[in-house]
Amino acid sequence: MSRHGLHRITRYRPSPRRKAIAIGVVGGSVVAGIVATMMPLLASDDLSIRAAADTTASAVSQDGDNAAKTTLATCPARCDGNPRGGREAVIEFAVTTVPAAAVNVRATLRVHAWQQFAATVTAHASPLSAREARPPLAPAPAALDTVTGVSKGFNEWDVSGLVTGNGTWTLSLAQSGLETRVYWASAENRDPELRPRLVISYDLGTPPSPVTTTRPAPPPAPSASPTTTAPKPSPTIAPTRTPSPTASPTVPPGKCGAVSDKLVPSCGAWWGMYSPSGAAAGWNHGKAVTDVESQVGRRFDIVHRYHDFSNAGSNGAFPDAYEQQQMREGRLMFFAWESRDFSAGTSLTWAEVYSGRQDATIDAVAGRIRDAKVPVFMGFDHEPEDEPGKGSDADFVRAWRYVYERFAKAGADNAVWVWTMMGWSGHYSRYAGLYPGDRYVDWVAYDPYNFHVCNGSKVWKSPSTTVGGFYRWLDDNGIGAGKPRMLAEFGTNFDAADRSAKQRWFQEFPAALKAHPKIKAAIYFNSPGMTTRTATCDMTMNHDASALAGFAEAGRDPYLRQPTGGSR
Repeated sequence: MSRHGLHRITRYRPSPRRKAIAIGVVGGSVVAGIVATMMPLLASDDLSIRAAADTTASAVSQDGDNAAKTTLATCPARCDGNPRGGREAVIEFAVTTVPAAAVNVRATLRVHAWQQFAATVTAHASPLSAREARPPLAPAPAALDTVTGVSKGFNEWDVSGLVTGNGTWTLSLAQSGLETRVYWASAENRDPELRPRLVISYDLGTPPSPVTTTRPAPPPAPSASPTTTAPKPSPTIAPTRTPSPTASPTVPPGKCGAVSDKLVPSCGAWWGMYSPSGAAAGWNHGKAVTDVESQVGRRFDIVHRYHDFSNAGSNGAFPDAYEQQQMREGRLMFFAWESRDFSAGTSLTWAEVYSGRQDATIDAVAGRIRDAKVPVFMGFDHEPEDEPGKGSDADFVRAWRYVYERFAKAGADNAVWVWTMMGWSGHYSRYAGLYPGDRYVDWVAYDPYNFHVCNGSKVWKSPSTTVGGFYRWLDDNGIGAGKPRMLAEFGTNFDAADRSAKQRWFQEFPAALKAHPKIKAAIYFNSPGMTTRTATCDMTMNHDASALAGFAEAGRDPYLRQPTGGSR
């Protein structure tokens, strides 16, 4: 996590964020893995379809400037004191480009509001015509999806229950809970980016045959204990031996639940957590995760952990005992491997990594990853654009490829490589030069945050705005085209002026993921990071009861409950 907008002008020194990892993560967080060898369907690119027509249904004439068709309006039956003033926004979409072989069609309606409102708005299939100037209201069919609180910016509804492929689909938005009008951007808005959209994703190809998953047997207990702040070498953990495969429930052909050999779920997304431990907790990186899981009422699919190049203790001799236990319990591991020594506070340059002088460490880690015998997420130097002292962008690419090739030589082909950037617009000009190439990357990841006042700004970003910027940049620039995407870190501050805003942010997060369907994993960074806790800043998801409740609600969304993951 980095505070976008802050620039260093001095010579390199470990950043405050990295110090937070070196101190609060000295054994890091927790991640674990399962084996899932099902062949996936081929994932499509998502379709973004503009509205073909829209209107406001109403029994009254005064609808702002709706007659000019620049806005749509919603309002409950009693609106602004008028007992017959109800309004619904009616939007028609013509879908023509979904292939005949498409399965698992998922559709999200996205409509822009200029202000935040404490209104509940429900999406329905509509019996009305979106091409009529002001059609009368009519009873709506059953609800498709509801947002409890209108966000400034785009709001999203899952309308997969109606939109199943090609055809003409008409939707209406009905409002309750606030007896005044909410205005929405229409298909005639002067800014094309604000017009209503229907985002459709699907899978295509021959459905997979059912197969089973396997898990490793408990490994021998490690002789190393977790590292504390003082560097303390410890022996390498003995390799894990794999038992005969254990059958798990099969997945019917064409249904959700398949996972590729690169850990891509066929539907929805993995839900993950980075939860640091510390000296006060005895560096117990297992309890750091299970404590949070007990709070949110579910097990995480992915546990994220930061490791260093010391090749000793829980910092560098990974997977450690905690991670091996988490793998046995069915979690996926994400090892973020940093070219530094946390305890010593020192850092390597990328030239030192590819010089050959670190080969013993690289090979030792590759051997332990290979011997885990389950797929694991593996990253090298996340957010390299924030590491000015390590070398050039070309040096990073050379170091990445060098590490990748040594893993391949060691037979560690169970490593699934995740390229993680900050995703900040200030670095857009650099990302093509930092990309190692499709051969060397399995997932593309970035670290979006709604910092709000934590980084000195006053902007409150909705979940969709938070994750959308770099997502669109990747689409526009073709970096990692066809690769699944991951939020390797994400987080949000609270709003001191609206104490329920963070809860709503979490409640709205699943809809934001559905609207960005290439994101197949999201990992919360449950630490202040380089920010500090103040009366107006706390990036942890469980800093108060309402935030925790919102996060727990997000984790119950079916989109984030993989039948093959830790959340079973």
